[in-house]
Amino acid sequence: MLIPHPLLGPRDAQEFTYLGDARLIDRPDSSAPDAEAAFCDYVFLRDNPAGVHRELWFHEQGDRSWLVVTRDTVTHEVLGAELARNVPLSRTRCGK
Repeated sequence: MLIPHPLLGPRDAQEFTYLGDARLIDRPDSSAPDAEAAFCDYVFLRDNPAGVHRELWFHEQGDRSWLVVTRDTVTHEVLGAELARNVPLSRTRCGK
C-alpha cells in the first residue's frame, strides 16, 4: 500500500506506524467537569468502520511526520493524506 506523503510523494506503508482513528488528535479537556468520563471514552471506545475513514499514521522510517490518511477500510484504497498539523480538529472525522 502506498501513502501519498504531502511532502515526499508516494511512500510504502511499511515506513509508517499506524496509530488509529484521527479523532485521537482531539483530546478531551482535562479541566472539564466530565473529564474522567471523557478520557475513558477517548482511551477505550473506538469505532470500527467499514468504508472511508480518517486515520493517524506516523512516518517513523522517514521524516517522522504525523499524517492524517483518508482510507477505505474495505478496499484499503488510500484516498489522500495531509500533515496532521494542518488538519483542523473539526475535520478529523469523515463526513462530519
